[in-house]
Amino acid sequence: MTTLLNDDPALLQRLQAEDSGVRRIALLDLADIADDEHTPLFIAALRDPAAEVRIEAARALETWECPDGVAALAAALADDDAEVRAAAAQTLSELKQASSAAALLPHTAHRLPSVRAAVLRALRELRVPASLAPALAALADSDATVRREAVSVLGYLKHSGAIAALTAAATDDASPDVRRAAIGALGYAGGQDAAPTGPAQAAAPAPAFPPAAAQNRHAPAQTALAGPLPTAHAIGLPPAAPAAAGQWDAALPDAARTAEAPVAVLAALLGGLADPSWQVREEAAGTLGKLRLPAAAAPLAAALDDAYWQVRLRAARSLGRLRHAGAVPALSATLSHTIGNLRKEAALALGDIGDQAALPALAAIEHDPDPEVRKAARLAISQIQQAAAR
Repeated sequence: MTTLLNDDPALLQRLQAEDSGVRRIALLDLADIADDEHTPLFIAALRDPAAEVRIEAARALETWECPDGVAALAAALADDDAEVRAAAAQTLSELKQASSAAALLPHTAHRLPSVRAAVLRALRELRVPASLAPALAALADSDATVRREAVSVLGYLKHSGAIAALTAAATDDASPDVRRAAIGALGYAGGQDAAPTGPAQAAAPAPAFPPAAAQNRHAPAQTALAGPLPTAHAIGLPPAAPAAAGQWDAALPDAARTAEAPVAVLAALLGGLADPSWQVREEAAGTLGKLRLPAAAAPLAAALDDAYWQVRLRAARSLGRLRHAGAVPALSATLSHTIGNLRKEAALALGDIGDQAALPALAAIEHDPDPEVRKAARLAISQIQQAAAR
């Protein structure tokens, strides 16, 4: 069976002791040996009658990633003990090998929402095409945590087939946590190092999830964006060209000016700025800056008047990334806000914009009581002066 049986029968005997504390310590000693031949013993320990032993087994299996271990950990997500479930979920979240997905996928349709959520969380890190279909199906799950994890899977995949579903989740889901996650996931498309993924494998059909209740939909706030998504012309973009099939645009800042799918993305993100939840508005403000879309400049400038300073901070940061000169007056006014972090971000944004009209307002806070604000003001002044000297 294992080297342990021949080399250390005393340790094996301790693993089988009546005292659960002895068995737990024996597992720790076994883990210190770090021999992958002992993996079956850890898997067997996940069925130990004592929760303390099962917890140690779940933690130890993080060292040995193998199909049998992953399957056993996925089964442990339904353990009667909450700490065992948490330990198994944590170990699964550390998986690195794409081959581990095969043992996880059958559990995406588990009867327990906590299991479905933990499995999706693990699949997110693996980024395998086969997780596309179950993640899309999970957007209709009745449990908000499951839907949020599904959104994260889709965002990490960066697959064009997920764009429509993510924009719908960003605007329509009843849970602000899901809407916020969907908006953040749409921003992943802005990464220049995006690794396109192919279509989902045929061997991974979408599981049947408990449907969300009919009332489990979010009614968007009344804004100028209410109703159908705007056309490319309406938001100042050129006529749309078909998006490439089978992959998410790796560089959305450029593609957004030519592809129809990113037009819908922009509309969803702009709608997020008017969401009833300030956390969703905050995420939308940050994501719009991350994508550096010129059409977002005016709405972001308006967000500087949001009732929550966290939204204002993200809007200020994003306006700096966009280098939107039209926001200089509003950003200059923000330099007098009572919250230091907001004054700092406004100053940094003014420096990024580089408009000399901001110099008087920046000079006025060179002696701000907050050292971080003073530093940001001086840096911004230097940036503007250097830009003018070029």
